[in-house]
Amino acid sequence: MNRIYLDHAATTPLDKRVLKEMQPYFSEKYGNASSLHFFGTEAREAMEKSRDAIAKAINARPEEIVFTSGGTESDNIAVKGVAFGNKKRGKRVITSKIEHHAISHTCQFLEKDGFEVSYLNVDKEGSIDLAELEKEIGEGTTLVSVMHANNEIGAIQPVKEIGKLCREKGIYFHTDAVQSVGKERIDVEKMGIDLLSASGHKFYGPKGIGFLYARKGTKIHPLMHGGGHEKGIRPGTENVAGIVGMAAALKIAEKEREKENARERKLAKKLVNGALKIENSWLNGPAVGKARLSNNVNLGFDFVEGESIVLMLSDKGIAASTGSACSTRDLQPSHVLRAIGLPHVKCHGSLRLTLGRGNTGKDIDVVLKELPSIVKKLREISPLRKGVDISEFEEDVEHTHKH
Repeated sequence: MNRIYLDHAATTPLDKRVLKEMQPYFSEKYGNASSLHFFGTEAREAMEKSRDAIAKAINARPEEIVFTSGGTESDNIAVKGVAFGNKKRGKRVITSKIEHHAISHTCQFLEKDGFEVSYLNVDKEGSIDLAELEKEIGEGTTLVSVMHANNEIGAIQPVKEIGKLCREKGIYFHTDAVQSVGKERIDVEKMGIDLLSASGHKFYGPKGIGFLYARKGTKIHPLMHGGGHEKGIRPGTENVAGIVGMAAALKIAEKEREKENARERKLAKKLVNGALKIENSWLNGPAVGKARLSNNVNLGFDFVEGESIVLMLSDKGIAASTGSACSTRDLQPSHVLRAIGLPHVKCHGSLRLTLGRGNTGKDIDVVLKELPSIVKKLREISPLRKGVDISEFEEDVEHTHKH
């Protein structure tokens, strides 16, 4: 059976070119970058060269790049670090209702510690309202954290405008760019970004490595304490092989970005046009080609469960998901789909297909061949099938989730 991978928003395969760059740092150039001898110097030189390359990719300064274990850690350092480090200025944070759990759960933690958090609404395409943001910024606000691109529906936020507003108000702006780094052009200076989170395995680099961009002068309270690595913001022996791999992966992604985006966008349009021929189906988020990641397709189907579609696609050798890989085992409806206005029942019928470098038009043909019959089969056995009044069931679901 040929296998088709359409879950690149969850993770991407390590590029063979990246692996080649990493290999010497596993067994040949294995020094600790903090050691003073030549093994350590060799490792540190490779690490700093990588830091320079990453900084260049987002128009930052090398000293503003902090290496972490990935996006979740970067998000936690940014949000908690700024919140705790600037308590004297205020204890108010603003975010959106469609953030990754690395942000939303962190904000919930802050609320338990006495911070006030405002959660911005989004429209049906997943975009925040700048006027609402401006209205919410009040006395004591120290941080705004709004993701660059959503991991479930691919919606791209007006980051440049958010950055401009925050700069005018004199507050820090953080963006979770885990899904957009390597896919969208990012310039932290032009976009007015003070903090940015990224993760290597989202752009064909290794897992377990990420970075936080923190603008020089940003006051951050460290979450861990130790040997003073990474300017004391993130202590711990640096993952040199991972750092080298992440830098190599980002360099390749930036070089190939425009060409790859155009190719993926073409495949996404083909996939959406074909899938929407299925009765009672729809696209969640912006239209393909609008303010949306080029590789993201999030579909909805009435009268079926997204998890069932994923399992049946898997049986056919097609890997997909219903949403964030961090929460797909959770029976709760997607908070992102709820935020854009979908009722509980419709949320459960979602399917996320995210394209990558290895996908071809033939892959899309296979999906479009298998998907209609899978949806039809599931509808035939579904208690929510067409013709059944689901309003009473939906009321029961709403009641259950409230209590």
